[in-house]
Amino acid sequence: MKNQTAGETPHLQKTLGPWMLWGLGVGYVISGEYFGWNLGLPVGGTGGLMVAFALVTVMYIAFVLSYTELACAIPRAGGGFVYALRGLGRFGGFLTGVAQLLEFVFAPPAIAMALGAYAATNWPQLDARMVAVLSMTMFTALNLWGVKQTAVFELIITVLAVGELLLFLGITAPHVRLENLTHNAWPAGWWGIIPALPFAVWFYLAIEGVANAAEEARRPQRDVLLGFGSALATLVILAGGVLICAVGVGGWEKVVWSPDDLHMVNNQLIPITGASPVDKPLPLALGQVLSQNHPLFQLLIGVGGLGLICSLNGILFAAGRAVFEMGRAGYLPGFLGRIHSQSSAPWGALMTNWAIGCLSIYLLDTGALITISAMAAVLLYVLSMESLVRLRRLEPTLERPYKVPFYPLLPRVAQFLSSFVLIAMLWENSGRGDNWLSITEKFLLCLGIAIAYYLLFVAGRSSATHETQPASAL
Repeated sequence: MKNQTAGETPHLQKTLGPWMLWGLGVGYVISGEYFGWNLGLPVGGTGGLMVAFALVTVMYIAFVLSYTELACAIPRAGGGFVYALRGLGRFGGFLTGVAQLLEFVFAPPAIAMALGAYAATNWPQLDARMVAVLSMTMFTALNLWGVKQTAVFELIITVLAVGELLLFLGITAPHVRLENLTHNAWPAGWWGIIPALPFAVWFYLAIEGVANAAEEARRPQRDVLLGFGSALATLVILAGGVLICAVGVGGWEKVVWSPDDLHMVNNQLIPITGASPVDKPLPLALGQVLSQNHPLFQLLIGVGGLGLICSLNGILFAAGRAVFEMGRAGYLPGFLGRIHSQSSAPWGALMTNWAIGCLSIYLLDTGALITISAMAAVLLYVLSMESLVRLRRLEPTLERPYKVPFYPLLPRVAQFLSSFVLIAMLWENSGRGDNWLSITEKFLLCLGIAIAYYLLFVAGRSSATHETQPASAL
């Protein structure tokens, strides 16, 4: 890439093939199989979380098949932001971009906190939050080093993390019992499905980040389709297997709380007063079938952070591209749209995401970060599906190398399910949070601040030149 000069629109290098995109897609998400999902069990039980998982899986299949059409037709780093600019106009594009930013900016600190908890388990003398900040710093530095280095690292770690999950499934599957899946499966009744939804979304959250790497794909019209499709198929198999095997070896309670925090009351496992759910369900499940001295247990625990590292690095990559595109288009301060002349990394966006993420580690807990990210994600899905439908009408001649099957059924199914999940999460979390604000209020406050910024600093500007151009003209 040549050095960026004054007045020149910055462009990212085309270095990624379908395997790299598969690695990014699976890597963005795979931490969702390692932690976070188990926080849906206390509120929904096995039954509530499994129904939520099935509903969310259908939503993601419909969404990815539809979103891929947009990514192949308009391969730009901004993903949903760019599609909505063309389909929904300036405010619709801005709101979609903000939803994407909230998802990608709040997910990394949640993952970093889980990585800190993992490290503190093995080395109790470590401070978990400090490890989280250090993790954010290290992988932001890797992203600043360069695109290809980041993607190669992501692919290698993703393959190892997938292998680790397959080994976990192979060890635990023979010990799965139906009675463990059905015992106390509905502690909150059918209503438990609703609060379990954000944790089911966590199984797949951020897979749409593949679209943010489309501008850096060597052959985006082909590579994005292959990368998206293979990543989703991999994640559906892994997520379903992990949920069944982890819970099936001993019941859902044993992958939520540590053994020392549980006691039996009326044939039910109940946590002791003050016990907190933990961020390591896989070690808890594995510890029920292997002794802690077993070589396989030591192997899996020793490399147990691979999935977390994958997603932390990958989502930082996608977040940098999302913020970069909004800065490049003039919807955020201009320095966010700058590229380093040697590494081609969007340095302004990456450093800003790092600062916000480190601050979030000390202000919010893991559950709140996951829920806010999930709310933002499904808002992005709702708006992106509307963009797809509008673009079919507004730009019928736009080159679409791939078209979603069963149009408009699949986009509308994805949009309907996303809307349902969003409304359910907003309602359910309106009373959850600290004494300051509920989680819903925090999410709405973020949107309100963003809208105020748009009205004060963006609405009165003339549109950027490249906003309405076809991707081929960029």
